[in-house]
Amino acid sequence: MKQWTREIEIDAPIEHVWKYLDGSLENMQKIMPQVVSNDPVLITEEVVGSVYLQKYREGKRVMEYEVKTLEYIDSPNEKKLKVGFALANMFDITARYQLIKLNEERTKLIYTATNDPLKWFVKLFLMFANDKVVVEFVERVKRVAESEK
Repeated sequence: MKQWTREIEIDAPIEHVWKYLDGSLENMQKIMPQVVSNDPVLITEEVVGSVYLQKYREGKRVMEYEVKTLEYIDSPNEKKLKVGFALANMFDITARYQLIKLNEERTKLIYTATNDPLKWFVKLFLMFANDKVVVEFVERVKRVAESEK
């Protein structure tokens, strides 16, 4: 399994940054433009265990997978969302977004992504994987959140 973690400070209030992660599809698409749809399949009262059917565009192909909420915290000073999904029956992927309120106008984002191959031959691909996607993601969240505050 490969894991990547990146931190970035964002000049925006925690609630403002949170809306891109735990809000409407329109807000989610601002930081994840490849997400085509995110439809609820099962919603639990405690959020953990909720399942969404998500469609993701990769080039001309649209892939569909179920995204399960694995962790969820929504408090004034800390917010956390961890989701997991199997991609093409080849990879088990998790994405964990943690927001920490630094002050009224500043938030720290800690993003952790894991990629666990489900087939032995896919492990070879992971040897060449790097953190480029993770770095680009946290920078996009910062750019979008700061430009819209």
